[in-house]
Amino acid sequence: MTTVTDAVSTSAPRTSNPIVQSVRDSLVVARRNLIRMLRIPEVVIFGLVQPIMFVVLFSYVFGGSMNVGGSTSPALYREFLMAGIFAQTVTFATAGAGAGIADDMHKGLIDRFRSLPMARGAVLTGRTLADLVQTALTVVVLAIVAVLVGWRVHEGLPKALAAFGLLLLLGYAFSWIGALIGLSVRTPEAATSGGLIWLFPLTFISNAFVDSNQMTPWLRHIAEWNPFSATVLACRELFGNLPPGYQTPDVWPMQHPALASVLWSIVIILVFRTLAVRKYRSATA
Repeated sequence: MTTVTDAVSTSAPRTSNPIVQSVRDSLVVARRNLIRMLRIPEVVIFGLVQPIMFVVLFSYVFGGSMNVGGSTSPALYREFLMAGIFAQTVTFATAGAGAGIADDMHKGLIDRFRSLPMARGAVLTGRTLADLVQTALTVVVLAIVAVLVGWRVHEGLPKALAAFGLLLLLGYAFSWIGALIGLSVRTPEAATSGGLIWLFPLTFISNAFVDSNQMTPWLRHIAEWNPFSATVLACRELFGNLPPGYQTPDVWPMQHPALASVLWSIVIILVFRTLAVRKYRSATA
């Protein structure tokens, strides 16, 4: 805690511009969390194991039985699958964000931050930025594993980078949901459970692992308006991973998935950042 206090108190002098001060404080907190992650590498390593297991299991166990675009080709399904695995990975970082903030609350570190002359929202912003860096590292490793099992990008590097940008934006948006959960529970264990229990139906009632056109009508409508589905479909289009016979659902989010993905992410950030900062202020008041 002394290191954190010294890091913040010895940073650049206070400025009268609240925006500049908030950015500066957020970066200091983000740096603190990144250093903490480097000192506990097993957290990063274990975070990589789950998505790699999903890639291998879905590719080789279910790959030959999944029908996408009228084909059950394992190679086609592996390419169809990867956008869903990427999106699931970035959203599952929500649990880590919530657990980290809950742990800081539990240990009283938030009270130390409260005693410092820093922007109130900087603690949460710094934490979510550090989680974004960790998520980006996970995505890079996951992409390497995906290439090894046969996944390929067919639309060029610029579109692939745009797809990864949409994924990281979605992950950052969901980290604010994790922040709110972390502030609303008493222990890191509860934050981890609370951060995952709603993510499983969100990711599975979507187009991440199966073609939503094959779902029953009421379930298909939920999947098509799921923010998760918009990002997954946008990434498939940008990666060039849509199977030849795929029929795009005739609803607005699926017809304009990239725009829908950006809009959903921005709305989630605005809503849950506001709620999380308000909860932080009331929790430390």
